[in-house]
Amino acid sequence: LGIGLQLIILFVNAQAKPVKIVFDLTSKDTLTQQTALRHINLMTEWYPQSSFELVLYGGAMNMVVKGKSTLTKSIEKIAGNPNVSIKVCEYTMKRYGVDKSQLLPGVGTVPDGILEIVTKQNEGWGYIKEAND
Repeated sequence: LGIGLQLIILFVNAQAKPVKIVFDLTSKDTLTQQTALRHINLMTEWYPQSSFELVLYGGAMNMVVKGKSTLTKSIEKIAGNPNVSIKVCEYTMKRYGVDKSQLLPGVGTVPDGILEIVTKQNEGWGYIKEAND
């Protein structure tokens, strides 16, 4: 795209009404995890007044564990954005034998990942299931 068109797109997007989106990530596939982080990065640029939450459970657990994550720098960058929260399911943590002290900085927990997503949807948040086929 030309510079002019990019600026117009940025201006239009900057004027958009703020949104609230919860991202659902269960995949152990690092490409799917990278895609989720890319989506959140782009959305925070396009909708800077919006709120985003990434909820991880199941196979995505290691994405946020110190010493196991291959995306540590990307996660720490996103977690530093005040409009983004990253939450991992405590049931999944228990199943994988992971303690809160093992989580990357900026990663929080919720008692139940699925219930967190349903609660957000009931509060009017949009929903995106991250998956690569």
